[in-house]
Amino acid sequence: MTDSKKCPVCGALVKGRSDKKFCSKKCKSIDQYEHRQKTETFYLKVDRQLKINRRILKKYNKSGYTIIRQGELIGEGFDPKYFTHYWKNKKGDVYFFVYEFGFLRKSENGKDKYVLVTWQDYMGRKYEP
Repeated sequence: MTDSKKCPVCGALVKGRSDKKFCSKKCKSIDQYEHRQKTETFYLKVDRQLKINRRILKKYNKSGYTIIRQGELIGEGFDPKYFTHYWKNKKGDVYFFVYEFGFLRKSENGKDKYVLVTWQDYMGRKYEP
């Protein structure tokens, strides 16, 4: 009783071991290359958004502590889902950081705002990009 499998790349019949997936080394290489392309595209997207977020936070946070409307940052292309790390203060507020620039979402008088900060020594181990 033979169990015929088809190659996921070219559709040819796969011969050999029962756990073999591809008909040839060429098809296996093509599959690995295509998978790597998808993975690298994801990482490039994340890296691009982190760079945009850092540039925007740096632009608006010249003093080390700034409060700004959420809409202004979002309008520039800022996406708060992308950050590198976070820090939680003693009050329980969680500041999200994009490298050395941080932000905290606040709501004042029904308006969404961000508190922008710069990494400080008291926050723990010094951050070095």
